[in-house]
Amino acid sequence: AEESPSRLGPPLLYLSRYQVVLQRPDKLRILSPGDGPVTEFYYDGKSMAAFAPNENYIARADAPPTIDAALDQAYKKAQIYYPFMDLLDADPYKNVLAGLRVAFYIGESESVGGVKTYMVAYANDHAFVQAWIGVDDKLPRRMRAIYRKDPAMLRHDMDIDDWKLGAPLAAGTFAVPEAAKKALPIPFDRPDDGAAVAEP
Repeated sequence: AEESPSRLGPPLLYLSRYQVVLQRPDKLRILSPGDGPVTEFYYDGKSMAAFAPNENYIARADAPPTIDAALDQAYKKAQIYYPFMDLLDADPYKNVLAGLRVAFYIGESESVGGVKTYMVAYANDHAFVQAWIGVDDKLPRRMRAIYRKDPAMLRHDMDIDDWKLGAPLAAGTFAVPEAAKKALPIPFDRPDDGAAVAEP
C-alpha cells in the first residue's frame, strides 16, 4: 500500500500486489496486478523484459548476469522500481546497514501474517522503517517505510506472505510468455523525458 498526495490534502491510498519468483543468482519473475497498470517483468540471466499485457507492449534489453545488477540496470535505464527491491538483493542486510543511524527492538506481535513476529525499527540516510520479522522463520512479514526526503511523510506499507523457500519451479517459469512474444516492441527506456529522477 502506498500513499500518494491528493489535491484535497489527505493522501490517497494505492494498493499493489506482486507475485515474485526468484532463483539465485540469475532468474526473476515479477507479476504486478493492482491499482494501476498490470505489468510483468522477466529476467533469465541474459536478458530482461517488461511486458504490459493490457496495452500489449513489451520492452526487452540485454541484462547483466545477476539479479542485483539487472534490477539496478532496469531502474537506471527504464525507471523500473519495486518497493521490495532491497529484499531481493543477494545481501539484504547491507541495505539496512548503509547509512544506519539508529535501530531498536519494539516488542513481539501476533497481528501480522498469522505468525508471531519481532517488531523492530531502524533509520538510515534513506528512510525510517518499521519491520515485523517472523520469530521462528526469521522472514520479513510486514514493512512500513517513510522516506526522509519526502516532505509529506507519506507511508509505504508492504505485507510479505506466501513464502515458499526451495519450492520446485516449473520449466519456463522465467521465460517470456507466448502472449508477450506477439506484443508491440517498444524501447527499454525511461517513460519520461530522461530528466534525472531521485530514488524513492
